[in-house]
Amino acid sequence: MSTATTTRPTAGTTSASTVAGGGERIGLRSHLRHIGALARRNVLQIKQDPESMFDVLLMPIIFVLLFVYVFGGAIAGQGRQEDYVNYLVPGLMAMMGMNVAMGIGTGINDDFRKGVMDRFRTMPIARSSVLVAKIVVELGRMLVATAILLGMGFLLGMEIKTSVGGLLAAVALSAAFGSALMWVFMLLGLALPTAQAVQGMAMLVLMPLQFGSSIFAPPSTMPGWLQAFTDYNPLSNLADAARGLMGGGAVAHPVWMTLAWSAGITLIAAPLAVARFRKKT
Repeated sequence: MSTATTTRPTAGTTSASTVAGGGERIGLRSHLRHIGALARRNVLQIKQDPESMFDVLLMPIIFVLLFVYVFGGAIAGQGRQEDYVNYLVPGLMAMMGMNVAMGIGTGINDDFRKGVMDRFRTMPIARSSVLVAKIVVELGRMLVATAILLGMGFLLGMEIKTSVGGLLAAVALSAAFGSALMWVFMLLGLALPTAQAVQGMAMLVLMPLQFGSSIFAPPSTMPGWLQAFTDYNPLSNLADAARGLMGGGAVAHPVWMTLAWSAGITLIAAPLAVARFRKKT
C-alpha cells in the first residue's frame, strides 16, 4: 500500500499555477520587476527590428513640413509660416500620441496571432504587467517622436514664450493623454480578429478627432456645428493646453479637461483591456 505525499510551497513562494489561476495576489515589488523584464523584452524586439521605429522618426518631420509649407500660407497668411509653426507644433504633440497609440493595438493583436501572449499567460506574472510593459515602451517611443517634433519646430522658428517648465508640462500632459489612449487601442487589439481590422477601426476613430479639432486651424474658421464638436474634442483641449503652456495664455480649463479625459478613459478602458486579455483565446 503506497502513501501519497504532498509538498507545500514554502513561505514567500508562489507556484506558477496558483498565480496563473489567480489564486494569489502578486506583490508590488514583483509586479514592477515583471513589468521591467517585459519592457526590456519589447525594447530588444525594437533593437532587432529597427524599421519599427521609422514611423516615430519620420512621421513628425513629414507632418511639420507638410502642414507648414502646404497649408501654413493659406491659414496664417503668406510670409507668416513662423506664426503657424507656433500654432501647429503644440497641436501636433496631441496628434503624435494618438498615432503612436494606434500601433500598440496592432502590435498586441499580432502577438496573439503568433502565440506570444499564450506563453505569457502560462507564466507566474500578473496579467496587467504584460499590458503595462507595452505602454511603458510605447510611451518611450512617443517621447522620441515628440522630441523630433519639437526639434523640427525650433528649426522652423518656433519660440517658447513661457519657460522650460511650461514646455515640459506640455510634454507630460501629452504623455498622460497618450497613455490613456493606449488602453483604448489595446482593447481594440484584443477585441478585433486581425491587425488590419484594428488599423481600419483606429483610422475611423482618428480621422474625425484629428481634423475636427483645433490642431491644424482655429475653430473660429469652422461652421457652427463643427465648432460645437471641436469644443468637446479632447484633442482640442490638449492642443489648447499645450499652446498655453508653451506660448502663454489661459491654461487652467484645457489642462483640467485634458486630465479629466485622461483619467476617465484610463478608468474605463484599462480594466476592460485587462479583463479581455484574461479571457481572450
